[in-house]
This record gives sequence, C-alpha cells and structure tokens, in this order.
Amino acid sequence: MIDPKLRVLQLVARHGTVTAAAAASHYTPSAVSYQLRQLSEELGVALLETQGRGIRLTTAARTVLRHADVLAAQAERAYAELAALSDEPSGPFTVCGFSTAATHLLPPVAATLRDRYPHVRVRVIEAEPGRCFDLLLAGDADLALVINTEHTPPTGDERFHQQPLLDDPLDLVVPEDHPFTTRRRITLADAADEEWIVGRPGTAYHDLVRTACTAAGFSPNVAHYADEWDTGAALVERRFGVILVPRLARLHDDRPVARIPLSGDPAPARRVLAATRSGHAGHPLVTESLEAINVVAAELLPTEAPQPG
Repeated sequence: MIDPKLRVLQLVARHGTVTAAAAASHYTPSAVSYQLRQLSEELGVALLETQGRGIRLTTAARTVLRHADVLAAQAERAYAELAALSDEPSGPFTVCGFSTAATHLLPPVAATLRDRYPHVRVRVIEAEPGRCFDLLLAGDADLALVINTEHTPPTGDERFHQQPLLDDPLDLVVPEDHPFTTRRRITLADAADEEWIVGRPGTAYHDLVRTACTAAGFSPNVAHYADEWDTGAALVERRFGVILVPRLARLHDDRPVARIPLSGDPAPARRVLAATRSGHAGHPLVTESLEAINVVAAELLPTEAPQPG
C-alpha cells in the first residue's frame, strides 16, 4: 500500500547518509539516489540538499516523512485487520532479535508458528538491536526483540511500537574461588575495583555493561574485549577479570567460574522490548508470537536465582 520510495526516505532520515541507507535496505547507493530522485520529481519538491561533504533533509522532506509515518501506520493496521479475517494464515513472517533472544527465545516460538500454521513461512534473523529496527523499517521483519542502546530509536519514536516484554536479570561471573563467592549479598557497586571484560565498543553488550555500571555509580576498568559469553567466561576462568551475563544467557557448566546473582534496589537487569512497525502490533501472528515468547521466557527465567558455580 505504501510507496517503497517512502521507506527509502525513512531509512535515509534514520541513518543520515545515502550509503548507510543503502546498506540497511540492501540497495546500492545509486539505486537509493535514483529512488529519491523519482520521489522528488513525483512530489515536485527537493528532498535533499548538500551540507558540507554530506547531505541533509529539506523542510519538504521532513513534511513528507511526517505524513509517511501516519500513512505507514494506517496501512499496517489495515494489514493486521485483514490478517485477522483469515482462518488459515499464510505468507512470510520474520522475527529478529539480538543474540541471546535469537538463541533462546525465537527458535521455539518460530517452531510453534511453523507447526501450527503450515502455510506460514517463518524466518529467524539474528541481528544487533539497531539492525533490527532497520529490518522493521525496510519491511524485512515483522517482530523484533531488542534492548535499548544508543544505536536504537527512542521508545517514543512514532515509526515503531515498542513494548516492555521482560526484565532479564544480570549475573556477575567471577573465578570459582573469588572472595565474592563466600558473601551472601553482592551488589554491582561491590565490583567497581575489578578488571572488566566487555563487548567491543558499538555492540549491545558493550552498551549494556557500561549502562549498568554507570547506574551503579562507577565506570568499569575495561581490561579485555569479548563479544561471546563463553569467550568472556574463558577469560574469567584464567583470572583476567569479571563479566556481566544476562540470566537468559547460558554458559558451559564445566567452567570453574561462579555465577553470582546481584542484589540492589533495583537489582541490575536489562529490559527486553518487543518492537514492530507502528500499527503492526495488532497482527494476529505478532500477538501469538508474543504470547509464546512469554511462555518460553517464564521457563527460562525461574523465580529462584541460579546458584554460584
């Protein structure tokens, strides 16, 4: 229902350059430029203007975007209502999410949809949160599980519907004979003097640790970078530092490390959000997916915290 060229303009607005918008939409930069020129000619207004070595949106472009957001949301509501009229859903349905969600939450939910609706082609994509929003905006994903980072749109962004899904507690992982293992209560602030192992700058894991430590009143002394939980745990085992691991993340049981639930008011946790395009949240497959995710999450996040070791 919505002209694809408007989606391209939305991606340019999100990323700030034609090149980045092209990467997000799987077009070439020349194809993006061509579509923008076509849209400009159809509307009779200039959409981009040069600014130094870059570009910026014109006032007319921002006006077009404001109306495009409203039209897109209305179209998504229409699609959702039409889907609800069908007794047998069909067609593609794509879910995406950051690594832990893509490993532990999305596969069982995708399997449930596949088995229940044989005419639905379910696809799972693992992607960083910022990339998940690109997939939503480009129409390449229907539902995303994300966490807020500096690279994601604010929760008030009218192009998306974002709702809290669950809180995933953060555990501290230390060597198995670390002094913390003998204490009954540990807060994140207690680990302020430790050396830290975090994800590379620009990753969701890096942002997660930085944000949690800042909220606890300190800046972590970063000694090493590791994006995978097991890589971080291997470094902890060799006493290179400590890591934060979300409760949903699983570590190999044979490592001589201790996983310590953290106390605090509130205890450190990452909030997992479900995101769709604005107007798409009422789609029956989205609704059913979220219900299934809540069931899976309840099984993976028991009320009793894991014991050290």
